[in-house]
Amino acid sequence: MKTYHFIVVALGLLTAGCQSGSEPSTSPSSDASATAAATGAAAVQSWPASLTIVGSGFPNAGDACRVIGETAATVDFLDDSATLVGCLDAADAAKLGGKQVGVVDGVTLVSVPANHAAGGDGDGQGDAKVAGTDYNATAQIRCSGVKGAAGGTCEAGVKRDGETGAVVEVTLPGGGQRVILFDKKGKFLTFSTAQADGTAAMKISSGRDGDTTIATLGSERYEIPDVFVQGD
Repeated sequence: MKTYHFIVVALGLLTAGCQSGSEPSTSPSSDASATAAATGAAAVQSWPASLTIVGSGFPNAGDACRVIGETAATVDFLDDSATLVGCLDAADAAKLGGKQVGVVDGVTLVSVPANHAAGGDGDGQGDAKVAGTDYNATAQIRCSGVKGAAGGTCEAGVKRDGETGAVVEVTLPGGGQRVILFDKKGKFLTFSTAQADGTAAMKISSGRDGDTTIATLGSERYEIPDVFVQGD
């Protein structure tokens, strides 16, 4: 009986030892989770490589959110009549007044209508300006052929003038600008060109695709929605 008692005690000690030794094995897993969470949080503090960041702030320079260009991660979120904006902080995104369309690598994406700042359209109070600019509206428009570049999007702003018509100013990738003129009814007139940059020698033409004007200057092509030119 004594021998049996000794074996039972020994087995009990062995079992206790195994249980004691198994406790630290859960700690590294917890630490890894905590580290991963911390890493994920840190990643949201900077703009990921999966997104193309345009400009220095939206809607005004220095603001926390940024205009987002076209990449494989955003192509399904782009809209000709809206600007795609990304915010590192979801709270900043909620203040934009647009529609949240997705989250890419921690960045909240919001589709902001092109006429989001033109609160006076159709209400008898005039055509308001986008804060901090001379534009009645800003948006991303589809563009291609600029310096041989493939299709993508360009930042654009429109100045609507009841006397002479609308002026659309397009910021080109890598710098520079194209100015596109429309009459009071929103019909394409021409591009503003110059001898100095060679644009005066480029062929100008235009066409229509539904409610969008297709304006071309040489090999360059710009797609400009009617709602952007005239407002709603």
